[in-house]
Amino acid sequence: MGSAKDFEEGGIRFLQDACLRLDVEPELTGILVSPSREIRVELPIRRDDGSVAHFSGYRVQHYNALGPYKGGLRYHPNVTMGELRWLACLMSLKTALVQLPLGGAKGGIDCDPCLLSSSELQQLTRYFVRKMHRDFGPNIDIPAPDVGTDASVMAWIHDEYSVIYGYSPAAVTGKPVLIGGSEGRESATGQGVGIVMHEYAKHRAEQLEGNTAVIQGFGNVGVHVAADLASRGMLVTAVSDSQGAVYERNGLNIEKLRRHKQETGSVAEFSDAKAISHAALFRLECDYFVPAAVGGDICEAVAQEMSAKVIVEAANNAVSYEASHVLQAKGITVLPDILVNSGGVIVSYFERVQNLQQMPWTVERVSTELLATLQNACTRVFAVETGKKCGFRAAAFDIAVSRLRDGICTTMF
Repeated sequence: MGSAKDFEEGGIRFLQDACLRLDVEPELTGILVSPSREIRVELPIRRDDGSVAHFSGYRVQHYNALGPYKGGLRYHPNVTMGELRWLACLMSLKTALVQLPLGGAKGGIDCDPCLLSSSELQQLTRYFVRKMHRDFGPNIDIPAPDVGTDASVMAWIHDEYSVIYGYSPAAVTGKPVLIGGSEGRESATGQGVGIVMHEYAKHRAEQLEGNTAVIQGFGNVGVHVAADLASRGMLVTAVSDSQGAVYERNGLNIEKLRRHKQETGSVAEFSDAKAISHAALFRLECDYFVPAAVGGDICEAVAQEMSAKVIVEAANNAVSYEASHVLQAKGITVLPDILVNSGGVIVSYFERVQNLQQMPWTVERVSTELLATLQNACTRVFAVETGKKCGFRAAAFDIAVSRLRDGICTTMF
């Protein structure tokens, strides 16, 4: 596993490579690489036992030429401005690729939500909103769930922001459906992964049914990816989470595994499968390997040992810059994160539309619109990749960077 800094720097190199291929002026490349704003706020809170704890909150706003800043808010003890800087840029690329009228942002608080009570988390979240409210808003910057946050956290953000500005459901997405959230939002990222894999197989004149998949990560994204792939007739032969990994060559029973994790907190000790190490998971032979954890795990050394036919980046920054070249040399295809996991931000955009129109959509409409949006994006990426023979990441980055460049030139020059 490479360091977070290595993956951040590698991500910038992917972007710079695209700028070189497109003959983007060096000055414009500098604008694309650098965020518009970086904000840090200090967040001391009174804990339940009476002690004082101190945290830092961050928000990086990267690009808003095509629409308001948009991106997740993560709660994790290792959150840094450097990590968020690249993730905000990645969000700009993602929204540009799938042609949403949004920009890119990313934020976080350097806390471990597992070590805080619900009342402490709520206090911390509401204080963050009070410190940041001038930089948030339906037409400014729209947060969403990310690592360590969920619909409950978004509900607190919505409520605190509404205390200040009046009822404002479009100021945050990923809310509970009862207060303006969208049907289908929770499963959107995982569902989107399945759609992209299906479109890739169709592009190759192949089928997913009967193929094998290994999934690294069995949180919200991984669970829904596994369920989606199983519904398409694939054999999910191995799954891991932070506490263990399990393997069954004939395919895992995903619903039974989901219940096991719900009851025990981990996939470890699942009785219907063999326990394997995390390292062994990456070495398994399979048709599709799906990294769906926090990212940053497929470094050059790991790539050397992988034998999957296709890697599907459900996690951001799953494959390092150096690893991508190793995989290319081995003939392993990589479907990039800015396409693969864009289902979440697409349905977040649908939620914003529903809030602004005050007209909720059915889950069937959400699924139909998600399918159409991703099919169009896949068609564009596959066409560029076929024409340039450049790889799917390069094709996706070229499309996204071209759109971002045009947005800057249209609005600034």
